[in-house]
Amino acid sequence: MKVFGIDPGSARTGYGCVQSDGTRHRLIACGAIAIRASNAFPEKLKIIHVELAALIARHQPDCIAIENLFHAVNARSALKLGHARGVAMLAAVEAGIPIVEYTPAEVKQSIVGYGRAEKAQVQSMIQLLLGLSAPPSPFDASDALAVAVCHLHKMNLRGVAGAPPRTNKSATRATNSWRAFRLPR
Repeated sequence: MKVFGIDPGSARTGYGCVQSDGTRHRLIACGAIAIRASNAFPEKLKIIHVELAALIARHQPDCIAIENLFHAVNARSALKLGHARGVAMLAAVEAGIPIVEYTPAEVKQSIVGYGRAEKAQVQSMIQLLLGLSAPPSPFDASDALAVAVCHLHKMNLRGVAGAPPRTNKSATRATNSWRAFRLPR
């Protein structure tokens, strides 16, 4: 399964594509769409849409995972982020690819095991999980990869994407913490 992760932002939108056989994940591509601050906001949105549409067409993912909005203190920033998410979702819908959304806390919990992890911790874990020689940079790219890997982890917990079927009761218990996690037999 190939998952394309997106970390939306109006100044820089991160993207990352990961291929998985259900047991190992492999980096396909990652980076960030950087937009000049001098561009008008509608132009920024157009650039995000055009660039993401081209990347999605190039990589042909099976699914697109997008980071969901969080509750921001600054309403203006949240609104701009919402617009960026909207054009990212539009690019996915136009490509006819299913979309899933995860909150930042869900992504951090899935990758690091702690929902309030720092960006550097997420970046380091993504480097380890994907077997990279250097951490993916910038943080927007590692965050996008984290969203994609989070979806792969969630899929495996549901018995999809090559995970072995779960048969015993202890394995079907919800795994909200690494302490409760048990490998399927």
